[in-house]
Amino acid sequence: MAFVPTCLLIRHGRTASNTNGTLAGWTEGVALDDTGRHQASDLAERLRGLPIRLVVSSPLQRCVETAEIVASALVDVAVETDERVGECRYGSWTGGSLKDLSTRPLWRMVQDQPSAARFPDGEMFAGESIAEMQARALQTVREIDARVGADHGPQALWALVSHGDVIKSILADAAGAHLDHFQRFMVGPASLSVVSYTDRRPFMVRVNDGGADLSCLIPPAPLLTGDAIVGGDSGSCSPDSLDAGSTNAASTD
Repeated sequence: MAFVPTCLLIRHGRTASNTNGTLAGWTEGVALDDTGRHQASDLAERLRGLPIRLVVSSPLQRCVETAEIVASALVDVAVETDERVGECRYGSWTGGSLKDLSTRPLWRMVQDQPSAARFPDGEMFAGESIAEMQARALQTVREIDARVGADHGPQALWALVSHGDVIKSILADAAGAHLDHFQRFMVGPASLSVVSYTDRRPFMVRVNDGGADLSCLIPPAPLLTGDAIVGGDSGSCSPDSLDAGSTNAASTD
């Protein structure tokens, strides 16, 4: 197999929306909290010294802040933003409480058949389908990966800083899984997943790597087990934490 560029998929660090159980979506001004900044700094230190040639970020504040912290540990790497890797457009769900949203009929479709789910337009925010989100993200990742290879050679590393649902949809594709299975992937705040795209197939090098701390395996007390959090998760890596109603597990991206 010929050498190919490697894409480092980074979810933004924790925000207040992650801890208070609201769906941030494209709401402006959602910044990293203190924990989120520490998470991003810890990841930056782990990445220090890697020959990363490019950092591309969602234009939303929480991702840009994470990307800038990561880039500060690298050599001569600026942050580019690309709207196509921004958060899923949750439309009228934007800013809503996950506990309340989990009672709506669409929630079950998002959980069980996400390929058919579309978020309704709202007065302030447009909606889109999860399939549309995945399509734009995959096209962008492939385009940037090819550009990095052309500009920096086939062994180059590059980083994409985005959101939980976006990264989960990219990982599902890399694993050869149908979009209806993307909720099976977990992507915690400031986690690192790694994919190499070859001319035959993608290879998943690493998934949801948050470092050596395994405290996330301790499950919170669930209210509704088995549901994935729309917009990603709050950072717990236990399947029991995927609870739309639990204040411990509720999160947004």
